[in-house]
Amino acid sequence: MILPPLTDRALAEIGGTGGGPDTLALLVRDQDTRRMLLLRAVLEAADAAGADVCPPAARERLRADWALLEAAEAAHGAPVRAALCHPLLGPWARRCLQALTAPSRPADATPAPDAGEAPVPGPFPHTKTRLDVGGGPRARLGPEPGPEQRRRQLCADLAHFSAVAAAVAARAGVAYAVRLSVHGGRLALPGLGALWVDGREPVAVDAVHRHGRLTLSRPGAADVSVFLEDGFGAWSDSRDWHPAYALPGLLPDGAPLPLEDFDPYRAAPGDPQCYGLTGPATLDDGERKNWLQAWSGTAGALLPAGEGRLTEAATLLRCLVPLATPDRATAEARRGSCSATRSEAFGAVLSSTPPDATRLAATLVHELHHAKLAVVSEMVTLHHADGQARYFAPWRPDPRPYDGLLQGAYAHLALADFHQRRALDGSDRAHLDTDWSQFARYHAQVGAALPALVGSAELTPPGRRLVEFMVAAHVRMGEHPAPRAHAVRALEYVRTARRLWARRVPRETRAPLA
Repeated sequence: MILPPLTDRALAEIGGTGGGPDTLALLVRDQDTRRMLLLRAVLEAADAAGADVCPPAARERLRADWALLEAAEAAHGAPVRAALCHPLLGPWARRCLQALTAPSRPADATPAPDAGEAPVPGPFPHTKTRLDVGGGPRARLGPEPGPEQRRRQLCADLAHFSAVAAAVAARAGVAYAVRLSVHGGRLALPGLGALWVDGREPVAVDAVHRHGRLTLSRPGAADVSVFLEDGFGAWSDSRDWHPAYALPGLLPDGAPLPLEDFDPYRAAPGDPQCYGLTGPATLDDGERKNWLQAWSGTAGALLPAGEGRLTEAATLLRCLVPLATPDRATAEARRGSCSATRSEAFGAVLSSTPPDATRLAATLVHELHHAKLAVVSEMVTLHHADGQARYFAPWRPDPRPYDGLLQGAYAHLALADFHQRRALDGSDRAHLDTDWSQFARYHAQVGAALPALVGSAELTPPGRRLVEFMVAAHVRMGEHPAPRAHAVRALEYVRTARRLWARRVPRETRAPLA
């Protein structure tokens, strides 16, 4: 597989926070190609790993799973490839590849502070995550697991691929009888739903699929019959079965958008490095209705900012991952929420329950621009700056590394464009004043960050062109300023943020122009 090159036209469009259909398709094609290469790397690493790392039974199970997927692809083509490129299979693959290829350490070895990540106890494994709220090196949580614990964890991770293959093959109409393994009390079958199992110990489940009916059998419990629905989800009269849930397509003819609250690789909770981020949430019916209510108006909230914003979201967004509501979100301040993206889960946006459609639309603009820039950073090298946190970012109280500053400025520039276009459109009168206020603040914040970005000698030629396109977009937005009162408040906000930052951060640790 050959990765597609980043064209000059695409870089220009992305630098201006836009992107036509060809540019968006380029980003998607790059990520889908990388996903297939990553999955192939997992298979090859499992074949090459010794029995002390990957037991032979797990290796054979992985091969059988892949063979089942090949049968599904022969029967039903494109949907199988789409399932393999689902965002949340990325964290799984990264985690497995790391476990299969990591050099073994003595049991008492202490990893360096930047030596990657360790598993977090429970059903939500921790994987390397690019979060718009994070930054800096990520230390391991807890002691280094021993060889036997790492082997058991790898077997549990590889067992998830069996569930993925079973779900995909069932959707493709392939008949099969396989044995699955439940870890952590839940068997997640992506796109179908999840089977709840008593206890946390591993449980074997026999899965038989015939003619759209999936029968799940486990020791000491009644069989669960699951019936596949058209397109997405599956139902059962068993209380142990919880169907997957999807929101309607963002466009009238769009595919349903999964609301992923079951997948065990959907988020990495409990990480103190994640500024303001909560853990994953499993929703009840009332919470799903809240999501649906906000989602139903999201297309209408995006459209005043231009059809391009709606097309962008429909093209890049592949699933939403609900997060728990932040503790700080009181009844008086529910307009706030937390959100994030993960570089290894392209197409997924993590978010707490949005208070309304406009806020959800802004969240999508924000997070999808983190995703766009993350893809560009994989396609070309943008800079050679180190990870030292020493730059002022008006949207954060702590110093940021150069890459974090670039990511934040890019996402906030997109938000400035989003709110300005909505304000200039004027069709949403109820949010007009808010749109101007938000535009003024984001525009001022980005203006305060651009000198440090432009002034860096660590930019590569593509990186410098990207930043110059950002500057040009910022200047164009300045040609239609917000009403004076909003502009004055925004500038004072940035000045105050800089003064407070300067008091906290020693002068000798600050970057030039920071």
